[in-house]
Amino acid sequence: MPNLLRKGAYRMPAEWESQKSTWIAWPHNKDDWPGKFEDIPGVFALIVSNISKVQLVNILVNKKSEHKKIINKLKSFGTKISNIRLINCKTDRSWVRDSLPIFIKIKKNKKILSNWEFNAWAKYKNFKKDNKAYLKIRRATKIKVIKPKFKRKKIILEGGSIDVNGNGLLLTTKQCLLSKIQERNIGFKIKDYEIIFQKFFGINKVIWLNKGIVGDDTHGHVDDIARFVGKNKIFVAKEKNKKEKNFKNLSENIKILKKFKNENIKKLKIVPIPMPEPRKIKGIRVPASYLNFYIANKIVLVPVFKDPKDKIVLRIFKRHFKSRKIVPVDCSVLVWGFGTIHCLTQQEPI
Repeated sequence: MPNLLRKGAYRMPAEWESQKSTWIAWPHNKDDWPGKFEDIPGVFALIVSNISKVQLVNILVNKKSEHKKIINKLKSFGTKISNIRLINCKTDRSWVRDSLPIFIKIKKNKKILSNWEFNAWAKYKNFKKDNKAYLKIRRATKIKVIKPKFKRKKIILEGGSIDVNGNGLLLTTKQCLLSKIQERNIGFKIKDYEIIFQKFFGINKVIWLNKGIVGDDTHGHVDDIARFVGKNKIFVAKEKNKKEKNFKNLSENIKILKKFKNENIKKLKIVPIPMPEPRKIKGIRVPASYLNFYIANKIVLVPVFKDPKDKIVLRIFKRHFKSRKIVPVDCSVLVWGFGTIHCLTQQEPI
């Protein structure tokens, strides 16, 4: 394995590449949606139902006794049950984008599970179940697991903190990976992360954006502000209201992308995506963003928020995903858990 690491033999496929399945954890932690949990299983069922029409969905279930109830719920949403696999696996939360292993590929297209350390965004104490979920994934898939290290140190990394084009480019934020107060990888610098990304994801260049959006309790995850939708095309969040708290940070991110384009890839296309109106639930600002979409085989699930800009954004998606069906999912309550569709899904490539 060390020889492979030196050669940079691993590659993380882009999300739009062909997928074998999607991984999801059925919601059970009521503390993630205080006072509104009763609405959440229905949103999950809607998401699962749509994905099941195009590929297999693996659902991690906290208790075996819940299987029948979950299947009945999924049936009521028109789910293709033959594409559903329930796997008994205790989790702390349902945000598997950050807690589950990231599927990568090695030469000859063989899949590997890269299992990064997870510490619940350096915010919550209960994450041991999430951090052990990879054992069930390994057992279910029979895919080899690697645990990336740098200078003999385990690496904390959440899937929502990065986005790749599958062809050597990666997006992330300084706020998330480099902040000293977030207690992820203390002492790691830009050059350290770039070595790590090159070794395990096959990355040649990293685009370092500055900060994420207000209300994001993950401290600046990139999947709320900028996403690759093609090898040379990026959707990026844009705020037009100069008085809005997100205006400065999102404007700076767009400038960084434009500068990167001019210096490195002339053909890089940057597509601005409007931000929805600021959303609060019970007086608390939540990270509502259209960028937290999920690309599956033949479809793209897009979060919407009962906002006037929903229709504008859906038209943009339809223009740029002509070979996929655009499926809007009302996330106006789901976002109370400080995440939406991308945060609760993890793709497994073919």
